[in-house]
Amino acid sequence: MNDLVLEVGTALILVAFGSIIANKLKFSIIPFLIILGMLVGPHAPQIGIIDLTFIESNAIITFLGRIGVLFLLFYLGLEFSVGKLMKSGRNIVVGGSIYVAINFVLGLLYGFIVGMPWIEALIIAGLLSVSSSAIVAKVLVDLKRTANPETELVLGIILFDDIFLALFLTTMSGVLLAGTTSFLGIFTSVIISVGYMLMFFIIARKGAPLLNKWLNIKSDEIFIIVIFAILFFVAGFSETLHVAEAIGALLLGLVFSETEHRDRIEHLVVPFRDFFGAIFFFSFGLSIDPSTLADAIWLALGAALVTIIGNFVAGMISGRRAGLSHKASTNIGLTIMARGEFSIIVANLGVTAGLNTILTPFTALYVLILAIAGPLMAKESKTIYKYLNKIFKWKKETEKKKIEVPGD
Repeated sequence: MNDLVLEVGTALILVAFGSIIANKLKFSIIPFLIILGMLVGPHAPQIGIIDLTFIESNAIITFLGRIGVLFLLFYLGLEFSVGKLMKSGRNIVVGGSIYVAINFVLGLLYGFIVGMPWIEALIIAGLLSVSSSAIVAKVLVDLKRTANPETELVLGIILFDDIFLALFLTTMSGVLLAGTTSFLGIFTSVIISVGYMLMFFIIARKGAPLLNKWLNIKSDEIFIIVIFAILFFVAGFSETLHVAEAIGALLLGLVFSETEHRDRIEHLVVPFRDFFGAIFFFSFGLSIDPSTLADAIWLALGAALVTIIGNFVAGMISGRRAGLSHKASTNIGLTIMARGEFSIIVANLGVTAGLNTILTPFTALYVLILAIAGPLMAKESKTIYKYLNKIFKWKKETEKKKIEVPGD
């Protein structure tokens, strides 16, 4: 037991160390924690009493990582609401549809081109279609672009992307976890999964008054115990219906987002989201043997290139349809380039279902490339725009006045 606690403590020290470095460099912690996890593990040395192989503690670190996924998706559900979706403008729906469609189709084609079976190709298409909400939000804040004309559309696309993620994971988990291959079996699994999700939408819209009454608990201690008890029960119950536990957490967050207790829950959950979420990225890296990365490097580089092209095209089309300038439209594509936690979650669904094992090293490299390149490209968007403008001759005098805004 003492060795187990020491191993977990060592893992947390590494997570803290990686987080501090990322903060000093003002960069996302995701790539740092994945790399740290990859550098240790079964192939790492044991230095005195410090065991960096994490063999004894691997199961508990993995479980803590699973909890991190639950909190990440639960928090995402709290941020999203059915009411917000209904109030979203036409540009957001059109822009989000364009973004998801282009990236998904390109991802699906890429999967088939590299010789993947259809189910693996669908997983690749899914993980290529979802950007990292956390990294995108950080980029907007760090680059002081929250007041830019394109930012509303960027956030709208991210919202639409999150909805797509929920639908995709719900559908794919029904297909993969149920283990059915016949059309009727797949159709039945999808119907059950979608019906399960719709049930939560109905509860979110109709059950808020009753939930407000039940959750009217003065003590924060008892309040958070009740919330977490419901969270873990719903996540576990979702698995019995072949719906991913993470989606159960997201749907529950969606329900609570419609209550008057949303802000209180969010405030209490954020520290748990950050702590366990960090362990999730570390545990994901821990599951990767660096010697297997060579087999996936070209696959990941090709996917990253496909994503860069797809995001730029989608951003340009969405922005121009919304009446934004070429410069603002370029910013859209570059800002939503980063990939992170949700791509990993999609890949984990495939790995859990016993699909091609190359999905793990492929996703690790793919996320690392774009978690680093995405924010850098967003930061250099002015330079990239100027270069592209020389090629396509977009800039006009009337456009110049329109797009020059503080912090752009």
